[in-house]
Amino acid sequence: MSAETPVASGNPLAVEVNGQRFVISGMFVKTASLEKEYQEDVVNPEETMRVLRSAFPKIDILKFWQRVPDSEPKFNYYKEWRQIAALQFSTYKFWWEKQNNRNARRMVKWAREQGVVVSEVPFTDDLVRGMMEIFNQSPIRRGKPMRHYGKSFETVKEEMGVDLAKSIFVAAHYQNELIGIFKFMLFDRYALITIILDKTAHRDKAPMNAMISKVVEICIERKAPYLIYNLWRSGSYRQFQQSNGFVNMPVPEYYVPLTFKGRLALLMRLHKGIKGLLPDKVYVWLLGFRAKWYTWRYGSVIGSVRSETNCERSPSEPVVRNP
Repeated sequence: MSAETPVASGNPLAVEVNGQRFVISGMFVKTASLEKEYQEDVVNPEETMRVLRSAFPKIDILKFWQRVPDSEPKFNYYKEWRQIAALQFSTYKFWWEKQNNRNARRMVKWAREQGVVVSEVPFTDDLVRGMMEIFNQSPIRRGKPMRHYGKSFETVKEEMGVDLAKSIFVAAHYQNELIGIFKFMLFDRYALITIILDKTAHRDKAPMNAMISKVVEICIERKAPYLIYNLWRSGSYRQFQQSNGFVNMPVPEYYVPLTFKGRLALLMRLHKGIKGLLPDKVYVWLLGFRAKWYTWRYGSVIGSVRSETNCERSPSEPVVRNP
């Protein structure tokens, strides 16, 4: 395919340049970013910008970032910092004794004492059914609709089976019941967590800590130098990340204007939309309000699910603000 003409690739809000697929987001300011931004780098930013300027629909900003561990800025474009939660490996013993804190070690031991069995598992129909039970615990997660809630078996199997060649599944079982699922993918520079969920009714058995321990073991065996937990979180999520050895690893994220509107958006700090202008306190308040609204909207469904599963209410989850 010629680099001269970006080609729509099935989705009217996506174009392809030099074999790389860029998705387009934004209502008023159109921003293009790599669809597989965790798997690959923009091959040639200058050439990519030249080609994207002729794309349709009109693209105002190109956004891309340097992947872990490439933290030193390479380009002179306008940049901000993406806060990545990363765990760097040497040996399992070093992680267990030096990076993993005392409480996390205690939780892993507690899970074993409770009879939780954690293992790498194949992607099977039984695993999909178990995942559906976890997804269907509640229609609300993190104060917004759980995107996998209520989906059909065929849909869940298709979505969870994406990139199977790069994917590894780790499951936590208690008395033959799936109580936790962990999916991660092996790329050229690191392993990336894509799903980490547990059953609220069995959270007291610490399946999350037990699965992290197993994933670290697998990553070291497969010689993955880092495990990426997406973004550096806040509140109890950050505590969980820190207790398991993750650290904040900022990497440069570039916003390159391609049009006058793109330059104006950067000048007015609108490149992240209206929410990028909101003070943190206002943003947190709005997310809290949204969580209360969804809880009210789905209250009857949540109550029904809890009654059927005999689950206690899960602890409130922290507000997460993406960069």
